[in-house]
Amino acid sequence: MTDKLRRVAVIGGSRIPFCRSNTIYAEKTNLDMLAAAIQGVADRFGLDGEQMDEVVAGAVTTHSKDWNLAREAVLSTTLSPLTPGITIQQACGTSLQAALGIAAKISSGQIECGIAAGTDTTSDAPIVFSRRFSRRLVKLGRARSMSERLKVLKGLSPAELKPVPPANGEPRTHLSMGQHCERMAREWNISREAQDELAVQSHHAAARAWDEGFFDPLVQTWGGVARDNNLRPDTDSEQMAKLRTVFGRDESATLTAGNSTPLTDGAAGVLLASEEWAAQRGLPVQAYLTAGRHSAVDFVNDEGLLMAPTVAVSELLDRSGHNLQDFDFYELHEAFAAQVLCTLAAWESDDYCRNRLGREKAMGAIDRSKLNVKGSSLAVGHPFAATGARILGTLSEILSKQDGPARGLISVCTAGGMGVAAIVESTDYAV
Repeated sequence: MTDKLRRVAVIGGSRIPFCRSNTIYAEKTNLDMLAAAIQGVADRFGLDGEQMDEVVAGAVTTHSKDWNLAREAVLSTTLSPLTPGITIQQACGTSLQAALGIAAKISSGQIECGIAAGTDTTSDAPIVFSRRFSRRLVKLGRARSMSERLKVLKGLSPAELKPVPPANGEPRTHLSMGQHCERMAREWNISREAQDELAVQSHHAAARAWDEGFFDPLVQTWGGVARDNNLRPDTDSEQMAKLRTVFGRDESATLTAGNSTPLTDGAAGVLLASEEWAAQRGLPVQAYLTAGRHSAVDFVNDEGLLMAPTVAVSELLDRSGHNLQDFDFYELHEAFAAQVLCTLAAWESDDYCRNRLGREKAMGAIDRSKLNVKGSSLAVGHPFAATGARILGTLSEILSKQDGPARGLISVCTAGGMGVAAIVESTDYAV
């Protein structure tokens, strides 16, 4: 432990290419992908045999066998087997929350280093049976005689054998995330055209970054693929406009497969450390993770499900003493184009900022040229728990290439009406 808080260095990230579900990674598991992402971090920064203080990682869509996914992934890499693994889950905020937890321990001197990571696959979704049939199987396993077994099976109907796939909806509202976002888009008057335009910009920015070699150190070839396979470099607004809406068929519906993130498989990790630990190993510091905040909204009682980042960022800026315009880069997770646009509209609204955020006036607009400059989830995809680590690794890479001080803001919306936000600064900022 230390008497003075220390700066938390982001050494850098590594991920495998993100791929649409049921395509290239269809036969891969969360364990396969998470181990590959963590191994990518180890390979990039020469950590073969290194005993890390901890690896914190998780997934959203998991099997019961994945009860300590992080630890099992560690044991599948060349990191020292003495490295502890901790599995967490906060929906789409999982790996960013993992990074914030590691950062807090590094800052206070509890640990010196850690890897935050996340993985997700909907290609390998857990398929279970109804609760009634599951209970019947448990009782069947306890039966000791044929008569007891027959008694357990009495009344069994074919309907009980129907598999139950993972629910694609909020347990409290039974609405999907897309349906919730449609409601947000209507509330904030977000047009279909604006959503399509943001999606096109994301694809073009990501494609440009790939062509320029920006992602080369960040993404490792794995599973027979070298690039994100959701990327559409040639897409345009005209093509986007031809797509049908997917979360509603009435005239007010605006969300399509093009302006919403696809179901995606993939994994990402990022290495954080104290400056002393990094210096001892000759590892350059890319950036510093300086602050974080997570918040929630009451979506059950009609707040927008994905509006929590507006709250998390507002509270984060209050605590850090920054204004919304004090950033050179904004990394806002693109769960849906509408979500990003609703967030920006809320920050520009006097009423919302006064009545919901408790501010005297609107937080104001941001410079859109600084938003998701290397593309984001609409283009590269969104393996739920991996997105936070992807964004943190991307932003740190961006900041490491700047001449002079630069600062970035991250926000990630999550299922359950939560949002996670963080501030990352370049190494040129004074202590």
